[in-house]
Amino acid sequence: MTAAALTTPAAGRPRLTRWVLRLHRPTLYAWAGLVIVLAALQLALHGPLADAAAEGWRQFDACTHPMKCAYDQPAILRYKTCYSYTTLTLNALPFLVAGWTGAALVGRELESGTARLAWTQSTSPARWLAIRLAVPAVALAAGTGLLFWLHRLAWSAGVDRIDTAPRWYDLTTFHANGPTTVALPLAGLAAGTLAGLLLRRTLPALVLGTVITLGVAGLAAELMPYLWPTVTTVGNLKTGAPGSGVIVEQGLVSSTGAHLPIPHCGSTAACGAAYSKAVGYFNTYHPESHYWPLQLTTSALILAVAGLLVLGSFLVLRRMTGAARPTGKATA
Repeated sequence: MTAAALTTPAAGRPRLTRWVLRLHRPTLYAWAGLVIVLAALQLALHGPLADAAAEGWRQFDACTHPMKCAYDQPAILRYKTCYSYTTLTLNALPFLVAGWTGAALVGRELESGTARLAWTQSTSPARWLAIRLAVPAVALAAGTGLLFWLHRLAWSAGVDRIDTAPRWYDLTTFHANGPTTVALPLAGLAAGTLAGLLLRRTLPALVLGTVITLGVAGLAAELMPYLWPTVTTVGNLKTGAPGSGVIVEQGLVSSTGAHLPIPHCGSTAACGAAYSKAVGYFNTYHPESHYWPLQLTTSALILAVAGLLVLGSFLVLRRMTGAARPTGKATA
């Protein structure tokens, strides 16, 4: 393959894309294998594993003396174990992507010098980076899009049938069931790329990319409840305020309607004085009907941060390479 061929608009992008795919073929195979395994597990969770666990819980709930009657406990445990592992894996994907991107996709090539050789002999730095972002981004979006859809099917199969099935607002389930499962790995890709360009060394870039992604995920988790209007309910001191979901704030309501924090009092007298000012409780939260608005606004926020990280990567690359341009004379 000649470098001149790589620099032509018609041939450069396809050949550079094939080169990236060939260079990272083991990772591509590993990703495809992981998607297949997780997809198979989630289809099983949606079908036979959920059915068996639901039957086990039906048997258990029908027991008047659970210690004296038989129920299919192994089926219940199998469902719980498979669900937990698949959900945790989906939540861990952004950090795995960030580490791989910083270490293998960008950091290793900069550390070894092969990236600079490519910039001067076969392709421009901007195209080099664009291809390294675009190729894994397509694979990630396709794979995680399928997996979050299957996870939601698997989760829905246990709702109201399996007593230990997680609620929709459980943090790991919340993310695994929606498009934040796509957005966060893409942010991890951008974070790892920026880390690799900044540090230009494999292991430090792996660590920094993972830390940046952890920061993005933490920021998204903190801001998510405030990205959509909440619902507030009020109840008396005996029954409490109704409503369950993503809790934003809870506390006491005074006779004037003012919201007061729940007191942390150390004695009966102190608690009595604090509660004497209250006539009930309030509960500010997001009900299940807010799930998709929360998912979509959170995904948009994450993708906006990912876009800023990509922009930062190109700015760092430009500063690093200056006016480097391909010569089109060497062979690759």
